[in-house]
Amino acid sequence: MHFKQFYLDSLGHASYFIGSEQTGEALVLDVRRDVDIYFEEARRKGMQLKYAADTHQHNDYLTGICELPQRGEVQLIGSGRADLGYKVRSMSDGDRLEMGEVVFQAMHTPGHTPEHISFLVTDRSRGEEPVMFLSGGSLLVDDVGRPDLLGSSGDIQKHASQLCQTLQEKILKLPDYVQVYPTHVAGSLCGGNIGSRLSTTIGYERRMNQMLAGIASKDEFVKQCVNLEELPAVPPYWSRMRKQNQQGPGLLGVLANPPALSVEQFDRLRSNDAIVLDCRSPEAFASHIPGALNVHYGSSFATWAGTILPPDVPLILVLEKASDLWDVCWQLLRIGYDLPQGWLAGGMMAWRTAAKELEFMPLMSVRDLHRQLQRQDDLFVLDVRQKTEWRSGHIKGATHITGAELPKRYQEVPQEKTVAVICGSGYRSSVNASLLKHQGYKDVVNVLGGMTAWNNAGLETVNGKG
Repeated sequence: MHFKQFYLDSLGHASYFIGSEQTGEALVLDVRRDVDIYFEEARRKGMQLKYAADTHQHNDYLTGICELPQRGEVQLIGSGRADLGYKVRSMSDGDRLEMGEVVFQAMHTPGHTPEHISFLVTDRSRGEEPVMFLSGGSLLVDDVGRPDLLGSSGDIQKHASQLCQTLQEKILKLPDYVQVYPTHVAGSLCGGNIGSRLSTTIGYERRMNQMLAGIASKDEFVKQCVNLEELPAVPPYWSRMRKQNQQGPGLLGVLANPPALSVEQFDRLRSNDAIVLDCRSPEAFASHIPGALNVHYGSSFATWAGTILPPDVPLILVLEKASDLWDVCWQLLRIGYDLPQGWLAGGMMAWRTAAKELEFMPLMSVRDLHRQLQRQDDLFVLDVRQKTEWRSGHIKGATHITGAELPKRYQEVPQEKTVAVICGSGYRSSVNASLLKHQGYKDVVNVLGGMTAWNNAGLETVNGKG
């Protein structure tokens, strides 16, 4: 059996290529949208991609599963309980798929989503016992898939109860040696505290996973699972992903190369309501094109781009390096945005030397912020971190609105005061400060170094919700 994991740190997503060395057939699981990597792996190993499956209809990214039949004779597989808008071979609990020595057994594992399936894998060239569990969003590293992404509070309780039953009656009955490969891994918001390793074992999780400590009591487990104060805030774009994944995302076809734009072409598109997405660092964004939104191209780019960009809007890019173009484009395509209309040739130097208008984002150190607060200046401190970060320690008098919630709640921020935006390091605060500027706020500053710098400077914090 040939096995390979593909990891996208930007989405905390893992997909899998499993091939039979006897027949040359291969299956891909939880398919990302840029599918060329799977065909490259098949060519490298002299295999033919024959099957593809998604463990569930994801909330956090668009699947690439519908792209595969356009490239070859690939049979798509789906949960027997999934309502899908594209043709699949349905698999229900206990159904098997055989590829030579490799046997996949479907397990209905609801909880994270109602239709969720996982796959128990046996490599018969080594024996008749299962060796691997492809867990999707059910059992994660040091965590379990969150059950709160669909439906009302009553639905959440039901999903948490189903997850408990799934773990008790199916997953934790597997042998300790079985290796576990989840779809949601380090960097994903589909769990509350996913560990940094990219795989685990049943035995390790049984002994070390704190979410399983109360698994013997369904009531205690459900209570722990539905404690939303412990879970990351859900980015706004997630509400669009599952519906598109159920229908089957639109096919990408041949992707045009976003053109390099002259300053005048760029400015013309901006005047016609294209949104400027500035992918430079917070420090570089200190001077920028008026109205631009700032999401620095890095490991968290997709999550924050999807948080502050409205859907179905034309985008134009300001890049730190031209070589970043297609990486940025794929990050956007994976979360449902169209290709940008182009990017600014020559970057901000071209814009500045053309004597075009500039807007500024003042940067503030934590010591300057502390001095201003000591003087009781008319300052509104906005903390955009997650709830658990806020409760662990924050600036006295600060207001807490998570970055995921700010696009809907920004009007709660007063316009008549200077707004100092703070996060953990200065990345998220720059994103959210740019959102406020985009919405017409005039006096906004980004606190560089964030609460990490505040704490390292020994400055006072308060704990709890208040």
